[in-house]
Amino acid sequence: MHLKRLDAQTVSPGGRVIGASKEMTKTCLDLSSPKVFKVKAVQLAEKLIPAFNTPTGIPWAMVNLKSGVGRNWGWASAGSSILAEFGTLHMEFVHLTYLTGNPVYYQKVMHIRKLLAKMDRPNGLYPNYLNPRTGRWGQHHTSLGGLGDSFYEYLLKAWLMSDKTDTEARKTYDDAIEAIERHLIRKSNGGLTFIGEWKNGHLERKMGHLACFAGGMFALGADGSPDDKAGHYLQLGAEIAHTCHESYDRTVLKLGPEAFKFDGGLEAVAVRQNEKYYILRPEVIETYWYMWRFTHDPKYRQWGWEAAKAIDKYCRVSGGFSGVKDVYSSNPTYDDVQQSFFLAETLKYLYLLFSSDDLMPFESWVFNTEAHPLPVLHLGNITLPGSEPAQR
Repeated sequence: MHLKRLDAQTVSPGGRVIGASKEMTKTCLDLSSPKVFKVKAVQLAEKLIPAFNTPTGIPWAMVNLKSGVGRNWGWASAGSSILAEFGTLHMEFVHLTYLTGNPVYYQKVMHIRKLLAKMDRPNGLYPNYLNPRTGRWGQHHTSLGGLGDSFYEYLLKAWLMSDKTDTEARKTYDDAIEAIERHLIRKSNGGLTFIGEWKNGHLERKMGHLACFAGGMFALGADGSPDDKAGHYLQLGAEIAHTCHESYDRTVLKLGPEAFKFDGGLEAVAVRQNEKYYILRPEVIETYWYMWRFTHDPKYRQWGWEAAKAIDKYCRVSGGFSGVKDVYSSNPTYDDVQQSFFLAETLKYLYLLFSSDDLMPFESWVFNTEAHPLPVLHLGNITLPGSEPAQR
């Protein structure tokens, strides 16, 4: 996404955005436990708290770490906050309350959930933009790709991280996925299941590489789904995995484009030049891993190995790995950037795909949106500090 950067002055409080710093600190804490990581996690969280100082409690996209002044991007539907950012804080902030006993982190993210629950949603869908001053939706654009993706992921994973006790999160996830399946998921003329984007009452028959994570999400959420639909959602995950593999297989480099269309005779193929690039993204391999864990169908390891070989052949450079500008060109040019998520996610998911199931088992660990493992909190009857409804 557009905010992957973290510098000395400005950060976003949203999940995929500041993940490389905030979430890495918390993973170090979980896996090694020295006091220094807990101290640093708290220091960073305290620097982010002023971002929530808005009339609604929906955080700004950015906050100045020195002054505490927040702001949003002007391009984001008249300065709105973005769903995938303010909706991708829950796991980290709840875990920090668990570690520190400080209720403020839990209360901040629970307030977001409570506010969203009260709002009307067009067709049951969550638009990608919400104005933090007025509490009103911005442009009616809904996506399981960029701008929306990890909000839905965190509803499911909040339930899993709570040892399946956060039933409110699970119900919100189930309702959201039902609306998504009704309005966004379609089957192409060629039989490929894809996830489109809803824009002002119209379904755009285009799927982004980022949306390919959803195959793994559907599989992960299959167990516990209502109305005995576990088999249905596992099958839906498999269909999304197949579609995303096709987006790779129909290129020259066997690497997937940033976005691909399902219009007319074109299926799972990028049309516009500015959508033909591959920047080492992990989402397709992420879905392969989840599908492998739940089915042990060898094709997922085969598909992962195909991607690994293509990355090594076409993206490896002397200083590391680079994205490529056109996956349909036999002579691709590099973009000269190794994205942080390549190490944090792409290579990690490849490693896990070829590892045994007892490495980071799902019973004990939940992966956040940047593939950093957080432990399942086996709380039993323990109540988190501040778990009563947040007061404003």
